[in-house]
Amino acid sequence: MKRKDRLLAILIALQQRPETAQRLADKFEVSKRTILRDMQSLSEMGVPLYAIPGPAGGFRLMEGFQLPPLQLNAQEALTVLFALRSLTKMADTPFREARWTVADKIRAILPEQTLKQIEPVLAHVEIEVPERRAKTPHLSALLEHTAESRWIHVLYRSENHRRWLKLLPRRIYAAHGFWYCEAYSAAHEEQRTFRVDRFEQIERIDEPGDEPGKGRRQEGKRGDRPESSIRILAKLTYRGALLAEQDFHIGDSVKQVSEEEWELDFRCPASEWGWAVRFFFTLGLDAEVIEPEHLRNELFEMANRLGDRYRFDPKSGREKG
Repeated sequence: MKRKDRLLAILIALQQRPETAQRLADKFEVSKRTILRDMQSLSEMGVPLYAIPGPAGGFRLMEGFQLPPLQLNAQEALTVLFALRSLTKMADTPFREARWTVADKIRAILPEQTLKQIEPVLAHVEIEVPERRAKTPHLSALLEHTAESRWIHVLYRSENHRRWLKLLPRRIYAAHGFWYCEAYSAAHEEQRTFRVDRFEQIERIDEPGDEPGKGRRQEGKRGDRPESSIRILAKLTYRGALLAEQDFHIGDSVKQVSEEEWELDFRCPASEWGWAVRFFFTLGLDAEVIEPEHLRNELFEMANRLGDRYRFDPKSGREKG
């Protein structure tokens, strides 16, 4: 980013909220010293800046100072339209028609020359979102409850059960074409992830006072508690690497080690061992676990059981089930 662009970006950021030099340095990927020099330059230009020391402090603009309306440049317009187009691929979102109308409004205010620059790029770049038929009628309400940190009572439909749960939603995110909710579950006494399209009813409730483990709610995140883990190392084919990269938790652990071989090296929490066995079994010949040995043994046993199920029975003249 050019210095003049960074100075303008700093002003825009400060119009939204106070910012520390370190946060701005992280945001614009420069040093803290560079940000301090930028602040000095802005002050010399007559921008009314002041700083408040302390943990809650930072740089601020004098009240009443406003920049005139700004025009998006080609790169900024490309960024916004690219992000909006990815939303239009979701079967259901809390933004509904707004995801279409805002893109049209942005195109309407952009100079023709800018549109000519970005449209060819948009035609050749996209975020892949699987097509899903799942509907999420309670997504908007869930977003509101999450933002306000409210406890909710939900009727949740899983693969094997349908029951009411008391949840404290913490985060909503989209992945693999579905919407997910990370929430602390009073019944499970830990944070779990739920598919939003499986929420059949939602009711706001007061914080439950008679649930076991209430004293641990502030530490509800599973990641906040120490947990043993096992190192898993596996070789992957090209197809295996593509499949592993799609996994939300281990995708960034895939590395290419040669022209035709990839490697997956990560630490698996002990509580997720069953998932690891199933995951590598579904990869089949597109993966070879190197370690640990007991994972290799479990995969071997699963393969034998599958082979027994489909083994040909010469007496009946058909596969033995």
